[in-house]
Amino acid sequence: MDNKKSPMASPYFALEMLAFTIIVVCVITLGWQLFSHVTNWGLFIAVAGVMSLAAIILVTLINDPDSIRARQTDSMLKLARQTLAALKDGLSPTSAERICVLLLPATGARGVIITDGEVVLGKAGFAGDALCPIALSAAAATLETGLPRVLVSPRDVDFSAAPVKVRAAIVVPLIVGKGTRATLQFYYVNARRISNTQMSIADGFGQLLSTQMAALELEAQTKLATTMQLKALQNQINPHFLFNTLNTIAALIRTDPMRARSLLREFATFYRTSLKDPDEQGLILLSKEIEQTVRYFSFEEARFGTDRVALVLGESEDVEDIPVPAFIIQPLVENAVRHALPAEGKLTIRIEAELVDVPVMRQDGRGAAPVPVPGKTRTALVIRVIDDGMGMTKEACENIMHPESSTGAGIAVKNVADRIKGYFGPESSMQVESALGEGTTVTLTLFLGE
Repeated sequence: MDNKKSPMASPYFALEMLAFTIIVVCVITLGWQLFSHVTNWGLFIAVAGVMSLAAIILVTLINDPDSIRARQTDSMLKLARQTLAALKDGLSPTSAERICVLLLPATGARGVIITDGEVVLGKAGFAGDALCPIALSAAAATLETGLPRVLVSPRDVDFSAAPVKVRAAIVVPLIVGKGTRATLQFYYVNARRISNTQMSIADGFGQLLSTQMAALELEAQTKLATTMQLKALQNQINPHFLFNTLNTIAALIRTDPMRARSLLREFATFYRTSLKDPDEQGLILLSKEIEQTVRYFSFEEARFGTDRVALVLGESEDVEDIPVPAFIIQPLVENAVRHALPAEGKLTIRIEAELVDVPVMRQDGRGAAPVPVPGKTRTALVIRVIDDGMGMTKEACENIMHPESSTGAGIAVKNVADRIKGYFGPESSMQVESALGEGTTVTLTLFLGE
């Protein structure tokens, strides 16, 4: 977008330039008259009168409320465009620093800070990091409640440790979805500097940044959903999985025709189910996801034999009708078969699912680890995929979260972790615990609501 003035500002600007031009011409004429040998006093008085009239018009235009509002609006729109451009790649230390630098001269504040509750992402107007602990402390309540705050007394925050003279602040939340991701803070020398205009500016830019962050997250989730659709398609036509299964069925046709026939029916059902679209949110019932996983495992069982692999389902009757993203359990089971199957012996994989009350965590405002909020819990669906196979080293556990680490079906394990966060919020998680020779446990924690 260009930086042209708004249509409202253009007429005022033209009139101001005309009045200014007349004044310049009059000044030149008066100077010429003063230094000429013969002064035409009639012309001198007329030119002086015209210049005075042009000056009055210019002052009136400059101080006209509509003209002032037009200039202010144009200035704010330009600042908003610059701020959104700085945030185009998401909220990071670089973008936060740029935004603070942009907002500082427009707000009349002593300093501007953006913090996510753990660290100060960006600041302007302050040198060094001495104010960072105060900023994190000031952010704690806003991160918890999601409400803007005006800090004007020691009860709100202790400014005595500040290395510069600041005794008041405005803290506004940056909200994405139902969660407060960060805070935008404006610091002032004293409370008298905080007017309704300053509060409106702070609140407006807080909402602007929140909207842009939400838009960026929606765009990222849309891209992720598109990627998942492509991965699902790869799963449907992956040649390795297809050939291994068909070869297993072909081998059984001579030795066990009835089982080969049964597997062929299951194979057709498996692919037909894979081709079905989930609901509008991309979710299916947990029971259907487990059912499809069991169907997949029947092919592996036929391939390796029941003396080499086994799948056990834990009690999950009370969670069967909970909607979950498609393809979040099968890739984990397939990954276990592919990587955890020992050279000798049997691999047993167990799937468990239950509802658990998980404590609500929050930052304490000093950059330390999150602490539980007393008496507050949230209901979460916890799904565990447990195997007693070869296990992994700590380094392998970390590598499994890389996009390059994928199952034979072509769905990366990291994709599972990313999608559950996209559907159930950033607090949802996937944890991998493993030890060599002792097996691996993958735990999915999906928060179902407030």
